[in-house]
Amino acid sequence: MKALVFGVSPAPFDGSDDALARSPVALQDIPDPRLLHDDWVITRPRLTGICGSDAKQILLDFGEGDTDNALAAFCSFPQVMGHEVVADVVAVGPKACGLDVGQRVVLNPWLSCGPRGVEPPCPACQAGDYSLCWSFCDGDIKPGIHTGVSADVTGGYAELMPAHDSMLFAVPDSVPDELAVFADPCSVSLHAITRHPPPSSGRVLVYGAGSLGLCAVALLRALYPDVAVAVVARFDAQAELARRFGAAKVLAHEPRLAVIEELVAWGGGRLHQPLQGLPMAFPGAVDVVYDTVGKPETFEVGVRVLRARGTLVKAGVHAPGRWEWSPLYFKEISWVGSNAFGIEELGGERKHAIAHYLDLAAAGRIDLRPMLTHTFRLEQWREAFLAIANQGESRAVKVAFDQR
Repeated sequence: MKALVFGVSPAPFDGSDDALARSPVALQDIPDPRLLHDDWVITRPRLTGICGSDAKQILLDFGEGDTDNALAAFCSFPQVMGHEVVADVVAVGPKACGLDVGQRVVLNPWLSCGPRGVEPPCPACQAGDYSLCWSFCDGDIKPGIHTGVSADVTGGYAELMPAHDSMLFAVPDSVPDELAVFADPCSVSLHAITRHPPPSSGRVLVYGAGSLGLCAVALLRALYPDVAVAVVARFDAQAELARRFGAAKVLAHEPRLAVIEELVAWGGGRLHQPLQGLPMAFPGAVDVVYDTVGKPETFEVGVRVLRARGTLVKAGVHAPGRWEWSPLYFKEISWVGSNAFGIEELGGERKHAIAHYLDLAAAGRIDLRPMLTHTFRLEQWREAFLAIANQGESRAVKVAFDQR
């Protein structure tokens, strides 16, 4: 099959983007995937979204100083990435349950105990916290936390993709591919919000208006209509969608001083100017910050505008760096990580985040289709990543590979 493989000699490239010229990625012919266990199936991807972390990896844009990343222990190479996948089932293993050939499904990518054949399941999997599974390096499947980062489990940037029967959710007929493709990123934002919900009639800041940020805005408007939402957006196309999805306040990402001043004017609070650097709001103006960027400069703004004992939720992925964090301890702010998704409680009902998302989409409570701004064939992979690299010009928000 044709697949976009990372961890190989770079494909020849005569364009102007230096990262794409150096990136160890190429479109190759590789063997078709096999059934890793009898309860696995083979699917044919229809539409595969490009995750922000995948784009950073291929564009070599994780930042400086990331070579000691602890998560490097939980992956193997070469990789075929792509975990935001809508697909058709084309072959079913003899012990696979609940799936039929021809069925349209979305992928839950976590390679936890069940897919790895590990028995009994670890405490995290028993609790439904599949993204915290203890077994990501165990069993007879090569290390990898999810589809696309294990050398044995190729992802959606390919003509075929394997998956365990527990990793696939049937898509209702009323939910088109262009809406189903957001199941993964919206579930990531759902996890961050339901685990760290805003207070009634509170004020929140969504930092970043890419896929995770815009999904967060849509979820907040659907689930917490009495909460006021501000958004920091880097690009005009993102800002327009943030307003369309119901943000009460949309701010440009620079200058950061203006971001702080505008948020305090919007939410209340009082600014105090230090000898140098950014001012701090005390009391603060915001109850929760959902940071989908994860850079030192965004954390610095977040802790300055948060109220005392507010919450800074780190959902974005970027290289580490120094940041001025004295407001973190002074205001006793809770700085928490939010990692993907699993079984979530919503409206008193506990079930998988993707199942919640499909329910919301089928009921018309969330419609993220305007976010899908660009689609490309797999052989146009360079054009796809260039659209992401040049979002200011391309106005790309969510980019996907269309293999229908």
